[in-house]
Amino acid sequence: MRSSLNRALPILDWGRRYDRAALQSDLLAAVIVTIMLIPQSLAYAMLAGLPPEAGIYASILPIILYAIFGSSRALAVGPVAVVSLMTAAAVGQVAAQGTAGYAAAALTLAVLSGGILILMGVFRLGFLANFLSHPVIAGFITASGLLIALSQFRHILGVQAGGDTLPQMLASLAGAVGGTNPITLALGVTTTAFLFWQRKALAPLLRRLGLSPRAATMVARAGPVLAVLVTTLLVWGLGLDERGVAIVGAVPQGLPPLTLPAFSGDLVSALLVPALLISVIGFVESVSVGQTLAAKRRERIDPDQELIGLGAANIGAGFTGGMPVTGGFARSVVNADAGAETPAAGAFTAIGLAIAAFALTPLIHYLPTATLAATIIVAVLSLVDLKILRHAWDYSRADFAAVAVTIALTLLKGVETGVSAGVILSVLLHLWNTSRPHIAEVGLVPGTQHFRNILRHEVLTDPCLLTVRIDESLYFANARMLEDRVLDRVAAEPRIRDVVLMFSAVNSVDLSAVESLQALNLRLSGMGVTLHLSEVKGPVMDRLRRSHLLHELSGRVFLSQWDAVAALTPALCGETVPNGAAPLLRGDDGSAATP
Repeated sequence: MRSSLNRALPILDWGRRYDRAALQSDLLAAVIVTIMLIPQSLAYAMLAGLPPEAGIYASILPIILYAIFGSSRALAVGPVAVVSLMTAAAVGQVAAQGTAGYAAAALTLAVLSGGILILMGVFRLGFLANFLSHPVIAGFITASGLLIALSQFRHILGVQAGGDTLPQMLASLAGAVGGTNPITLALGVTTTAFLFWQRKALAPLLRRLGLSPRAATMVARAGPVLAVLVTTLLVWGLGLDERGVAIVGAVPQGLPPLTLPAFSGDLVSALLVPALLISVIGFVESVSVGQTLAAKRRERIDPDQELIGLGAANIGAGFTGGMPVTGGFARSVVNADAGAETPAAGAFTAIGLAIAAFALTPLIHYLPTATLAATIIVAVLSLVDLKILRHAWDYSRADFAAVAVTIALTLLKGVETGVSAGVILSVLLHLWNTSRPHIAEVGLVPGTQHFRNILRHEVLTDPCLLTVRIDESLYFANARMLEDRVLDRVAAEPRIRDVVLMFSAVNSVDLSAVESLQALNLRLSGMGVTLHLSEVKGPVMDRLRRSHLLHELSGRVFLSQWDAVAALTPALCGETVPNGAAPLLRGDDGSAATP
């Protein structure tokens, strides 16, 4: 019972061993991450089309709930760029930005996403995220990063523009560029340039000035806070808001309020699919980050428990004025590098943000939206990886097609279409690859008991024996291909009297494949050919025993391929050749010659 309780509530496990050293490390990490999260949370709320305080609210209770239910010790939960963009796209279909209905729909989306994640965790469905292939995820994130960066150009220019897709954004910006505010443009471009510079050059500069590498890195990562302070003071001191520079304006001061999402049938049905997509994408991003950080510490995370932790965080966001959240890459890396030992670092971060929401919000009244836009642009462009197209092209044309289609559809049709297409493409690619398994005719490597592909190695074969190795599990989509390949080979070589199917790489055989094997056995028997199996794995054999195949099999089941060849063609094993037959030596090109 204690083990089950610890699994359901990881806080009971690490909390029992919490000590002063861990407390000190967690407090230091919390201070650093809190400083980083204040501008980041405001920026991602703006990206989602929500009031800036929604980003702060989404980083308080959700972090605490994740600390209780999550399994990662370094993951930092809150608004992230891709999920914020997906939130804006989903909620924008049911309500107009700036309205009460828009904010309520965002809360509903967070609760729906949380509910889906918890259900997936309860039923241990974390494996479903594996159906999103890495090329598709990389393509989607790259395209989303480009869309997010482009969507912020209007704030850099100080113009009114919109759109959800690349053509819409470009057309809208082209029509509005004539109204560019030069002061806003100067602020935005300067801030963007500074943030790019501080990412690469500030830490080395600080190290040359005498700071330790760790301290230099931590200070450099606080660069967005410096940008916020300087630009806010400039706007306030010079009265730039009166000259057309857009600012954040009044932000409610106080702790997150208790909010009630809207659960009307029409709204829930409209947001259900987007909530599912946000859940899957957020989970994949979070688990990828969590597993990477855990591996560095020789720890592990539980993906199913992560579903529950992220689900609780999203439900908490929905009832405290927030927005959909997940584990963020940048904040989690900073959290880990700053020395976070346990999820308590996240709870301390939440306390710091609560203090900021209560006491510091008046200070960001004059914060220019161009600064937040610059923060978003610099953050998301680090996610853009166009090199994935070249890598995919070099490695696999199918993977390249998946990446290219995902990028194109995301840019041209929007994030929901892009991620939906990515899921479908991932499944189709899996079905395509497994429906065309690698099937090799193998022969004996001279002087050994190993069997290899006759087209790749010099091997011994016998014209009366056909040995086929199947390098894939057999199921309804590929069993007929094996049947056709064997029958074609037997029809082309009248001397074949025995066929051995080498099952060393077959991990499962479904009922359709069993029926196909039974049909193959029957047709080979009609041709005077005996069918045998070799190297069948235990779990596969257990299944086959529950079918009629083994009872109807015309040949035998051999423990190893060597045993099969020794029994059926002793000449290949160095024994006397029966009936004067001679083994053949296959060259690298598959050609045969009598040795």
